[in-house]
Amino acid sequence: MIKTAETYHVPVLLAESVDGLAIQPDSILVDVTFGGGGHSREILRRLGEKGHLYSFDQDADAEQNIVDDDRFTFIRSNFRYLKNWMRYYEVEGIDGLLADLGVSSHHFDDETRGFSFRFDAPLDMRMNKRAGMTAADILNNYTEEQLADIFYLYGELKNARKVASVIVKARQETSIQTTGQLLELTDKLFPREREKKEVTKLFQALRIEVNHEMDALREMLSGACQLLKPGGRLSVITYHSLEDRIVKNVMRAGNAEGKVEQDFFGRVKSPLHLINNRVITASEEELEANPRSRSAKLRIAEKV
Repeated sequence: MIKTAETYHVPVLLAESVDGLAIQPDSILVDVTFGGGGHSREILRRLGEKGHLYSFDQDADAEQNIVDDDRFTFIRSNFRYLKNWMRYYEVEGIDGLLADLGVSSHHFDDETRGFSFRFDAPLDMRMNKRAGMTAADILNNYTEEQLADIFYLYGELKNARKVASVIVKARQETSIQTTGQLLELTDKLFPREREKKEVTKLFQALRIEVNHEMDALREMLSGACQLLKPGGRLSVITYHSLEDRIVKNVMRAGNAEGKVEQDFFGRVKSPLHLINNRVITASEEELEANPRSRSAKLRIAEKV
């Protein structure tokens, strides 16, 4: 099991996702989720001298893992700007793109970032610490209706309105700034037998809103569909139903909404076709070595 930057992140479905790119020695490839560099290093291992890899990450912490290789370019940016950056580097088409959409182990294990409820930490949750609202900003400034919407849409919490109501009432007394405060507020809102899962959903919803993850994913996938050369591959690992639904829709219908267009003969018009009709999941061996791979789903598609 490969670990990068000591324990920064254990790459999930490493062989399967990189195999899915069908790499040729001179391929031009993109890894939009560099993180600890595990997937990028494996891609570089398979590239020839004329190949090149562009890797994205908006988190400054990922820069410590940059690969010293002439065939590698690191781009400190959100992957939603994929098309802009490829234009900047005068790349007109790519042969493959890999995305591991999960949050790095590093983020969950960093006590200062607020991604995990295991630590009492400031409610930040920004992937890019240089810009944007924090989770605390959202909790203290969004209306009750806005909070209920994000908890329901991004966390799929059935009692989203109740959670929002409790938060809005509590912040009238004092602002909510730490994970500990948030947990104390929601302590009696979830059944004991499901408390950990429900709190995980709550934190997921906040993280998605803070980082505009769904919008960024839609923009990146749209750009990827346009940049991929015929025969180019898209290899994407998802970890929750919201992002998986978007990826599945794009790969099957060519758009995030899943709107199917058909030609005169009733054939589906899509820029991609699926390589694996069934999702690829982690093996028992990988699950044992890395429990965080349990929810991972790999989908692979090819540009028509």
